[in-house]
Amino acid sequence: MATIIALLFMLLLWRVVSLQVLDTDRGYEFLQGQGEARFVRTAVIPAYRGVISDRRGETLAVSTPVISLTANPQVLASSGQTARLARALKMKPAVLERRLERYQGRQFMYLKRHMAPADARAVLQLQFPGVRGEQEYQRYYPAGEIAAHLVGFTNVDDRGIEGLELAYDDWLRGSPGRKQVIKDLYGEVVRDIGELEPARSGKDLSLSIDLRLQYLAHRELQRAIALTGAESGSVVTIDIRTGEVLAMVNHPVYNPNNRKNLKPGQTRNRALVDNFEPGSTMKPLAVLAALESGLFTPQTLIDTSPGRIKVGRKVLLDPVNYGEIDLSKVVAKSSQVGIVKMTLQLDEQAVWQMFKQFGLGQSPGTGFPGEAAGLLPYRAKWLPIERVTLAYGYGLTATPLQLALAYSVLADRGLRHPASLLRLDADEVLTEQVVDPRLARQVLQMLEGATADTGTARRARVAGFRVAGKTGTAHKANHGGYADDRYLALFAGIAPVSNPRLVTVVLINEPQRNRYHGGEVAAPVFSRITAGALRLLNIAPDRRADAGAA
Repeated sequence: MATIIALLFMLLLWRVVSLQVLDTDRGYEFLQGQGEARFVRTAVIPAYRGVISDRRGETLAVSTPVISLTANPQVLASSGQTARLARALKMKPAVLERRLERYQGRQFMYLKRHMAPADARAVLQLQFPGVRGEQEYQRYYPAGEIAAHLVGFTNVDDRGIEGLELAYDDWLRGSPGRKQVIKDLYGEVVRDIGELEPARSGKDLSLSIDLRLQYLAHRELQRAIALTGAESGSVVTIDIRTGEVLAMVNHPVYNPNNRKNLKPGQTRNRALVDNFEPGSTMKPLAVLAALESGLFTPQTLIDTSPGRIKVGRKVLLDPVNYGEIDLSKVVAKSSQVGIVKMTLQLDEQAVWQMFKQFGLGQSPGTGFPGEAAGLLPYRAKWLPIERVTLAYGYGLTATPLQLALAYSVLADRGLRHPASLLRLDADEVLTEQVVDPRLARQVLQMLEGATADTGTARRARVAGFRVAGKTGTAHKANHGGYADDRYLALFAGIAPVSNPRLVTVVLINEPQRNRYHGGEVAAPVFSRITAGALRLLNIAPDRRADAGAA
């Protein structure tokens, strides 16, 4: 008997050794592998998304740590504690019961995403069966609605779905890491084993905008919308020397930190994606084409009597009969008749070619999602009415940014810079000479005349500074024609004239209350924004104290 017991003991010992020590087909490594297959899992380590900031380092978008509560529906449903958990989550018990029914048969569900860590820990401390927390990141936008249209936002999984968050998602997102964890029979994490691959944070992004100017432009646009009852509006300010966008705001607005009541269209960056007919703001470019032809100088006289002209079957009017005026006065008074007579003396492709040189009908190349290129139609043979309407801004479309870029060419001695929504270093600035610097300066001087006492843009003036610009009041297209009572009020301006630094375009869409002209609706907005911007940028005044300003 003793021998039999000893043999059994030896067999048992051999079995233990073969299972836990020896490397056999069913030995230690096999059992360990089977155990790991059942209980060892790979978990994701979330990556920190890069910070978006303005050109001065002010934070516009940052990821903050949050905790998402998850549950094993099978364990939770059988615990009898769903009502108590619902109260802890400030949720109706019936709602939680219905969610558990939807996830019946599964082992994972989210209870609540992106909770404040303190709130999540308060629930976890109650130790509900099958409930645990996962660390994640949630995007926060300190500037709120001020920069929302440009920055955009991310979804619940921290992926960019609007604006620059979408355009630079790969750059900002980073790479999640991986770690091994041991889970119990119910799928709960018992402990971490170790890190397999570290998470790599996303890269930061520095935008071209100056948040101070962004606040200023936002405030003045909202004020103008309230005063005029307009449907929408946009403001763009760019640095003439680099093409960098210093401010870009729109109305309607939205709060990227609270999107529960978000309406269609609120997230649209109208300054970049909405096309419009720019109207009289195109006249200075047409005048530049006339100067380039050699047929005209700023002093060339044009007889606009009797204040109207017929082209084809259409009669084009000036508000009054200006009589015989020079080309500079044509711009200052925005004379329709003067522009028509001038245009009909030019080569039929001259105006179209000038608009093309200024980048109209071409994408600004910012990389912003949905960025519009506008429309600059080409005709091998132009009808006279098509030529003149193009010269005063109808029959083509552009965005507010494209209009700002066009005026920056006039301001910067005929140099054209690509637009940039990112902060540029000096060696990153691109430049192309597209028109004669002398002719560009002549048109700039004409635009300064438009802000004089007798011009259409008196309300654009800024105390202490010389400013130049052009008003526009464009009828909106409607059912194959143009509406008599729907307008776009526009102003495109440059400051200071002696050493241009800023171009600002203001667009007010469908102003109401019997005030719709660009000179009375958009020009004052330019004045207030430019006054504040010049002060914030510490740009010295260039107007004599006795010259005054409106």
